[in-house]
Amino acid sequence: MTALPRAKKRFGQHFLTDPRILSRIADGLASTRADTVIEIGPGRGALTEALLSRAGRVIAIEVDRDLVPILRSRWADDPRLTVVEGDVLEQDLSALANGPFLLAGNVPYNITTPILFHALTRPRPARAVYLVQLEVAQRAAAAPNDEAYGALSVNLQAVAQVELLFRVPAGAFTPPPKVESAVIRVTPRTDPVIEVDEEAPYRLMVQGAFGLRRKQLKRVVRTLWSLDAERAGAVVDRAELDPEARPETLSPSDFAALLRAARAVVGRGAAPLP
Repeated sequence: MTALPRAKKRFGQHFLTDPRILSRIADGLASTRADTVIEIGPGRGALTEALLSRAGRVIAIEVDRDLVPILRSRWADDPRLTVVEGDVLEQDLSALANGPFLLAGNVPYNITTPILFHALTRPRPARAVYLVQLEVAQRAAAAPNDEAYGALSVNLQAVAQVELLFRVPAGAFTPPPKVESAVIRVTPRTDPVIEVDEEAPYRLMVQGAFGLRRKQLKRVVRTLWSLDAERAGAVVDRAELDPEARPETLSPSDFAALLRAARAVVGRGAAPLP
């Protein structure tokens, strides 16, 4: 039997091996035989097997060229699995699926945030389940006024519902990571609080606002758009928000109102300062 390649640090590889957790992840995705599932980073194929037992088709994207032939050989007789060699951030996920799809993966911790947002590029998956670092999971699912609430929380929740499903101990992996992990489910909203043309300035605004998280909202607006006190006050008034509020108290909808108010007062083409 050919020895399996060791985990590679440059890819942030930690292979999940606990069969109970693998099953819970697949169950959390709730796929059926009618579904196409795109898997991010199949590794040695442990989660792939659980997904194939439930879904009609799995497309596995693997960046490690040493693992690709192992995956293809293991399922050589199963046409329901397609293995794509490459970086998930360079893939058009919807085009790969050629239709509606679900998404799952044990996401490399060093590129978690870029993957989360790449996966929310339209057209979006019906839902996604990810195994991520616990800290990221807590930030992604946090509510206003929570200690973990920040730019990641707002920018994800503006377009999706995020649920922290369960924690995963380090001992469930080979090699074990130095941090605890968790599984989140991300379900794109049918009523996102922002439109397509608002996504880029919204994310920039939210990132900037949380860089000033101890400042009151009126000061945040003055700084982000380089406004005087009068025009900053006009933006906050138009958004119908408390000028003394701080960023960590604002909901994704509040931030959407703030962006639209700024566009109305400052001009639609005006973007917040980075």
